[in-house]
Amino acid sequence: MHDHRKLGRELGLFDTDPLIGAGLPYWLPAGAAVRHALEEYLRELERRAGYQHVYSPVLGKRELYEISGHWSHYRDGMYPPMEVGGEDVVLRPSLCPHHALLYRSRGRSYRELPLRLAELGGQYRSELSGVLGGLTRVRAMQLNDAHIFCTLDQAAAEASAALAMIRQAYAALGIEPARYRLSLPGPASPGTDGKYVGDPRIWDQAAAMLAGILDDSGLAWEAGEGEAAFYGPKIDVQVADAAEREATLSTVQVDFYQPAQFGLQYTGADGSRHRPVMVHRSLVGSMERAVAHLIERHGGAFPDWLAPEQLVVLPVADAQDQAAAEVARQATGLGLRARVAGPDSGTLNRRIRSARLVPYQAVIGEREAAAGQVAVRLRDGRRLPPVPADAALGGIAAHVAAHRTGLWDATA
Repeated sequence: MHDHRKLGRELGLFDTDPLIGAGLPYWLPAGAAVRHALEEYLRELERRAGYQHVYSPVLGKRELYEISGHWSHYRDGMYPPMEVGGEDVVLRPSLCPHHALLYRSRGRSYRELPLRLAELGGQYRSELSGVLGGLTRVRAMQLNDAHIFCTLDQAAAEASAALAMIRQAYAALGIEPARYRLSLPGPASPGTDGKYVGDPRIWDQAAAMLAGILDDSGLAWEAGEGEAAFYGPKIDVQVADAAEREATLSTVQVDFYQPAQFGLQYTGADGSRHRPVMVHRSLVGSMERAVAHLIERHGGAFPDWLAPEQLVVLPVADAQDQAAAEVARQATGLGLRARVAGPDSGTLNRRIRSARLVPYQAVIGEREAAAGQVAVRLRDGRRLPPVPADAALGGIAAHVAAHRTGLWDATA
C-alpha cells in the first residue's frame, strides 16, 4: 500500500497551508472530483434504501451537548464554547444530537417507523497537533452519517441492513476490511465509572443484538473491550493503512440512551406513547478518512467511477484535434470526466505515460478519425481494437454507472 499523505499531494488531490492550520486540509480539483463521486454514490445508495436526506447546522448551544452527554463525556475532544448573544455556542463533535431534534420536531406515529435520516455533514474535533496526519486525523471532517429511529422490534433488522449496505459500498470501492469488531465497554459496568452511561441491562441487550447480527451475517468478529461509544456498544469495521495501523472506517450502533435523554416518543398502535430506538450508522465514515484509505488501497488507480479523470482522448497528430475534441464533448455529455491531451503536450508515448492512472485512453489516428472510431487503451495495459466512438463511450459510461471495480472491455 501507498502512503496517502505523499501520493495524495503528488496526484494533486489535497494539500495543506499553515495559514489555514494543521489538521485542516483543502481539496484540489482532482480530489474534489473523487470526493464528489463518492458522495453522490452514497446518497443514491441511501435514497434507494429508503433514507431521507437532511441538513443541520454545524453549531449548537452548549446545552444541546449537555443533554446528549457529549459535554460530560467528550469535552476534551470538543472546541471551547463561543459566546454569541449571551449564549455559549459550540462546534458540533457529532451529528446525532441534531438528528434527535429533527425527529422531535413534531409528533410521530408507529406508521412512520422506521424513519431513516441521513446527512453528509460537518463535525469538528479538537485533535492534538501530534496526532494529526494527512486526511486520516483532521480537525474538520464531513461525515457520511445516518440515524434510524425505529421500534425495538425493528432495530435488529435495521442494524443488519445497515451492515449489509456497508459491505455493498465496500465492494464497489474495492475496500477489504481488516476485521469486524464488536466494541464493548470496559471492565466496569456502564453507569458506575463515569465513562459509559445508562443501564447495564440496556447495554447487554444492545450488545447481544449486535453480536447476533454479526453471527447471522456469517462474519468473523472480535470483541473489543473499552472501545464502545459512551452511550452504547457498536460494530466497528476496521481497515489498515500503509503502515498496517488499524482505524475504524464504518460503524453501526444501537442506542437506547439518547432517545431517553431527548424524550423521543412515538404513538404506538395501542395509542400509548413509546420510546424509539436510535440506530446510528456510517457507511464509510468521514470523506477525509475514506479517501485517504482509497488512495492507499488503489495507489491512485481508483475504480473508473471514482477516478478524477475517467477518459483521456489522445489525437496522434494535430490533424485529429477536431475529432478528439468531439469525442471529449460526447463523453462529457454522457457524464464522464474527460479531456483532450493533444500533441502540444508531447509525444504520444509521453502523453500515454502521463495518463497512466486514467482508466481509459482513447487514441485517434488518421484511420480512426476517418472512420469515426477510437482505439481504447486500458489502464492495465490492454489495447482494444478500434470501435465506433459512440459504442466505446456508451460502454464506458454504462460500466461507470454500474459502480464496478474492474474496467470496461468491449471484447469481454
